[in-house]
This record gives sequence, structure tokens and C-alpha cells, in this order.
Amino acid sequence: MEEKDFIFGSRAIMEAMSSNVEIDKLLIARKSESEISKELLDLAKENKVPLLYVPVEKLNRITRKNHQGAIAFISAVSYVPLEELINSCYEKGKDPQFVILDQISDVRNFGAIARSAECMGFNGIIIAHKGAAKINADAVKTSAGALLKIPVSRVKSLANSIKYLKDSGIQIVSVTEKASENCYNANLTGPLALLMGSEDRGISPNLLFLSDQKVLIPMVGETESLNVSVASSILMYEVNRQRNSVKL
Repeated sequence: MEEKDFIFGSRAIMEAMSSNVEIDKLLIARKSESEISKELLDLAKENKVPLLYVPVEKLNRITRKNHQGAIAFISAVSYVPLEELINSCYEKGKDPQFVILDQISDVRNFGAIARSAECMGFNGIIIAHKGAAKINADAVKTSAGALLKIPVSRVKSLANSIKYLKDSGIQIVSVTEKASENCYNANLTGPLALLMGSEDRGISPNLLFLSDQKVLIPMVGETESLNVSVASSILMYEVNRQRNSVKL
């Protein structure tokens, strides 16, 4: 981890927030009760910055410098509000196509998914405040710079955001081994959002329940599952193939 990926010290972090620097996550030492810490917490809540209380030892492992009980990780991109992401597509006369990532915390997987999404013409990536990979220099590098081109929306609740997407006329398609429908037989045209879950836990049950359609990738080998970035790429390619076939 490089120092350019984070800011330390309460005053420096507050100045960054006031200058509209995108903060990915704020770590605060437990039992930190100084006046400046309270001011920092108030500003973090006002800016809807994800907050995590940690032992001071964790902060010491990140930096040996005087962090004053606070370290903020900087995002490499500026987030776009979900409403703006949707409206932008419709205003341009496009059928929205998004990728929703549930609990995908590996930076390299995230970067690889972003790269495929941008290459396949997807209009944005939707992640949660908590449990998502940090969008840092490693993520941008793994995405081959795609994260600087494709919009990312970070939301407080994926469940509420999925409901909002559905109300906006966007179909939610979950990619899961629990599905019975082959992705190649499913209708993946029209406005849609692909919902991808982590490799170890899959898609959260409450999000799976909200899905309009569940599809799986047919497997012919003995290995039980694909890497999530590979699975995402296959589905995004299929969406692209079906749309181009319809246009032809």
C-alpha cells in the first residue's frame, strides 16, 4: 500500500472532504474522543463516507506517522449518483445496461470486470458503500484504465437501488449457479442490470429474491465454477451479442 492511496490526520482528512476529494473509506481509532475527531465524524456523516472503527494497532500497521487516530482511503474515481447514471442513458436514447457487484471485494477482480464492462459498452457499475473493493491505483491498473472511462455509482443499499432500477424500467438479471435457465436461451435485450455475487458467498439471498430473471453459464468441465470476473465477461459478451443480433 502506497501513501498516495490514503490520507492521515483528522485535519488533513477534513480538508480533503471539504475540497470534494472522493473518500473510499474512513478508519477511526476506537475510543477516539477528541473535539477534532467529533468534527471529523460529523463531516464524514454529512458526506456519506463509509466509516469503520478499528483498533489503533491497525492504523499503526498502515502508517507509522502521526495519524491522530484517523486514516482515509482515497478513491481513484469520482462516483456518479444512481439517478444521474440512469437518466444519462435514457436522455441519450440508450437502453441502460449496468453491472451490479455484490460483495466483490477483490481489487483485481473488480478491475477486470470494469475492463470488460467498458469494452462491451456497458453504461456503469453499481457497488455498495460496504463490502466492495477499494477503487485505488491497483484497481485502475488492472482495469487497463477502464475505471477512468466507465461511471461508477456507490450506493448505501443495493436492495433499495435494485428496487429503484426496477421502477425505472430496468430488468435485474442475476447470474447464479442456482438458476435453471441457460444464459444463452434467456432474453438479455432491453434495459438491464447484471447482478454478480462474490465467489465464496454468491449473491445475497435478499437481492436474489428481487431479481427479475436468474441465469447460469452452462459448464462442461469438472471444475464447479468460474472466476467472477470471467463469468461477468461471458455474460456481458452475451448481452452485447444479443443486442447486435437484434439490430442486424
